[in-house]
Amino acid sequence: MGIIGFIVLVVAFLAIAPRFLFGIRDLSHLDSTPYPVRQQPPSEGLNEVLAQIRELHQTVKPLKGKAKLNALRQFMDHLNDDLDITSELRPQNEPPGEWVLADGADTSRRLLYIHGGGWLVGSPRSHRAITERLSHKTGAAVFALDYRLMPEHRFMDGVEDCRKAYRWLLDNGPNGPEPASFMVVAGDSAGGSHTLALIAWLRDQGLRQADAAIALAPSTDLTLTAPSNRNNLATDALLGPMAGPMGKAPRWLSWWLTLLAFRVSPTNPAASPLRGNLANLPPTLIHATDQEMLLDNARRYATAARNAGSPVELHIWPGLVHVWHMFRQQLPEAEEAFDDIQHFLESVEAKRR
Repeated sequence: MGIIGFIVLVVAFLAIAPRFLFGIRDLSHLDSTPYPVRQQPPSEGLNEVLAQIRELHQTVKPLKGKAKLNALRQFMDHLNDDLDITSELRPQNEPPGEWVLADGADTSRRLLYIHGGGWLVGSPRSHRAITERLSHKTGAAVFALDYRLMPEHRFMDGVEDCRKAYRWLLDNGPNGPEPASFMVVAGDSAGGSHTLALIAWLRDQGLRQADAAIALAPSTDLTLTAPSNRNNLATDALLGPMAGPMGKAPRWLSWWLTLLAFRVSPTNPAASPLRGNLANLPPTLIHATDQEMLLDNARRYATAARNAGSPVELHIWPGLVHVWHMFRQQLPEAEEAFDDIQHFLESVEAKRR
């Protein structure tokens, strides 16, 4: 056998083996469930947001490696420097993070917030536009977790940080030991995936379950087999350019790269909650936009969870960017989304009475 024949065999093995090694099931049957999209045009502030995102991509495009990662982290952390913060921000060392306390927040009502950023970037500071508004809208003490990020740490280190923080919050508030009367887990994008994985883990461990969960544009599935992962490459202003050539690479290649980077199988429920057991989960609200690559990840999760008997709502906004909640100064749709979250949690609490 010549060198070319050997290379062909190796590539064939790499292309075929993952479906058996990782147990990748075809979930296309979940794509047929229709979900309505709000009938409203995007607000004028979207143009300002798109310009801001284009500036980000132009800044980081020539950079490579650590320099690019640091630039992305700087952009995220300073995204809302001019935001008018009226809540108290109280840093905490263990577990690491930041309490966000709106005036009059009930410290027995707690919301664990797990920020997004592709498990590589983001921090409690970068997501204050969300956490500060959530404390105001819910009357809860919000704890923004500063979990360990890749590549300095393993993916599962961040997962363990989420689990540890949740267990701690059950018995501790911003002023010290105090039982939680109402617990919510929330997160966006990568943090949304952590959120959905966490509630499944809580069920499996027999721990006190969250009263509700909120996932803003969650990834849900690292196999990247949902149609919008490729169909919305051109319309996702934030994630599309970041995907680069990998957005169109063979899926089998992305599966091997995921295994290499995350050190877990792309079908591991800790990384791909869609592919785990979705029965007996708490009331969950998911937000997405029809323009983003992760749209069908949200649709598939909502359908699979409903099929398993778990109460999940999926609300879709038209024309917006991934996690538009971050841009509340420019987009009135962000306030609509926070109102939606408030109404959802009020409904959950009403059913508990």
